[in-house]
Amino acid sequence: MKLFELAKITNAQIENAGLTDTEIIGAAGLDDAKAGHVTFLSNPRYTPRIQTTRATAIYLAESVNAPAHLIVLRARDPYLAYTRALRLFHPEPKHEAFVHASAIIDETARVGANVYIGACVVIGKNVSIDDDVQIYPNVTIYDDAQIGAGTIIHSGVSIREATEIGARCVIYNNVVVGCDGFGYAKDEEKRWLKIPQVGCVVIEDDVEIGAGTTIDRASVGETRIKRGAKIDNLVQIGHSWLVGVVSIDAGLALPDFRAAERTFQLITQVAGRAGRGHLGGKVLIQTFHPEHYALDHACAQDYEAFYEQEIRHRKNLNYPPFVSLASLLVHDENFTRAQATVQELKRALDAANTKRLCRILGPAPAPLARLRGEHRLQILIKARNRSALREMLTIALADAEAKCDLQSVNVEIDPVNLM
Repeated sequence: MKLFELAKITNAQIENAGLTDTEIIGAAGLDDAKAGHVTFLSNPRYTPRIQTTRATAIYLAESVNAPAHLIVLRARDPYLAYTRALRLFHPEPKHEAFVHASAIIDETARVGANVYIGACVVIGKNVSIDDDVQIYPNVTIYDDAQIGAGTIIHSGVSIREATEIGARCVIYNNVVVGCDGFGYAKDEEKRWLKIPQVGCVVIEDDVEIGAGTTIDRASVGETRIKRGAKIDNLVQIGHSWLVGVVSIDAGLALPDFRAAERTFQLITQVAGRAGRGHLGGKVLIQTFHPEHYALDHACAQDYEAFYEQEIRHRKNLNYPPFVSLASLLVHDENFTRAQATVQELKRALDAANTKRLCRILGPAPAPLARLRGEHRLQILIKARNRSALREMLTIALADAEAKCDLQSVNVEIDPVNLM
């Protein structure tokens, strides 16, 4: 594939205009890439490796400099662009319409066009299978189940009665969808009596379910997996859960302006998984600060109220989205060398900030002051004008590079976290 074709498909811009016809034959990580491959850099920690990669081209964010031996593809999200390239070079296998002779399909089942059914598949009464579905060997689909168009069901899966699966889902090996939940009641003689599980499971469109996962049907109503959900391997999703969030204060206390937002997200996600259908579930939160607004709004599931309060704090304290933020992180096994580097960076930043359009905070020890045997020091920069921030950084880094080695410096514009 030509480089210009790859750039167009992955929403990237080629920085080397005269090399647009370069042939790209694959995608790989920095260490594994070979000539003809495209690679990527998203984690600044791996910046030194772009000097030694054998790749032909690389996806980079706007703020990252590249050595001359690489063709640069600028992307807003290098990891996303690389993922698209990887999918392009390694597409999902497609099968022609086929029904293996050993498959057992009830005469009342409806099977759409271009469906692949592998060996030893069993399909029950009144099952509905839409077009372009792929069902691999040893799958069992119970009575009255529905499978949406384009869904892929890998070997060993069991889909219980009356389960509804949407379009374009991927269900990996040995998943069980719609089995009985765990529910018993004691009778007058203190014997356990099984509670009938008469509900169902509904999987909406574009869901992926990892290998070995079990999704119980509700005792009444439905267990519903919402559209686009991605579930990891070996997950148990019951019809009614009790979930505990332990020491939530540790998350709230993180020295990161997004700490409250992340805590709210965590509780909201846990609550969403705590129960399906009409029975619902419970979430217990361990905290010394039950009055904190993130906890209060999360418990009420009040997204708008949390946003309104959080955005006021961000504005009052001059944090994104009201300013642009840059992080300069110095990491080195030698503390004296790290300290000298960060002081040189501070000098260069002050010298470049002639118009005083940027506020420079630090240097100071990073929240994780020592990690993997390295000392870590940090400088934060706030600016209301992104162009002014980038201009100051460009001048300062060029100045500092003339006097010290910047291989141990990670620069991030609008960092995802400040740890």
